[in-house]
Amino acid sequence: MSETKILIAFDGSENSLRAVSYTAAMIGGGQKRHVAVAAIERPPDRDLFPDDLSWKAECARRVDAMRASLLDAKAMLVAAGIPDDWVETRFVESCRSPLRESMECSIGTSIALEILRLAEEGGFGTVVVGRRGVSKQEEFLFGSVSTKIIHAAKGRAVWVVA
Repeated sequence: MSETKILIAFDGSENSLRAVSYTAAMIGGGQKRHVAVAAIERPPDRDLFPDDLSWKAECARRVDAMRASLLDAKAMLVAAGIPDDWVETRFVESCRSPLRESMECSIGTSIALEILRLAEEGGFGTVVVGRRGVSKQEEFLFGSVSTKIIHAAKGRAVWVVA
């Protein structure tokens, strides 16, 4: 694990963009830091679509949108003074995706545990997450990725950006 490696959990939401912006402000133009912006695919349920063709089209639209958002996040970090070659993006496909091309995939049981797996495998000393705007009741009933990461993370720093 390296203190110079930072993994940002990203889902394209306003909260995850705030996490990218905060990270850029904290480390932009400073000491060398390797930053990875990682997204875990969450395909829509097949049952919500009348046929495979429309489901695959929606999956493709979401993948394209997420990949574009990841590039925007990288551009934010580079604009803050972090050299381009110090920033990477990572998109982990869902094992359920009809478009899956990679051998590595997310089984989809827990986004938080997938993020922590990436942090462990990549030797990231810091994980950055955006805090979802939910009430205490919703958080208690449904949980949140940031809460799960806080509780499950071991041996690394976790930045929660609100």
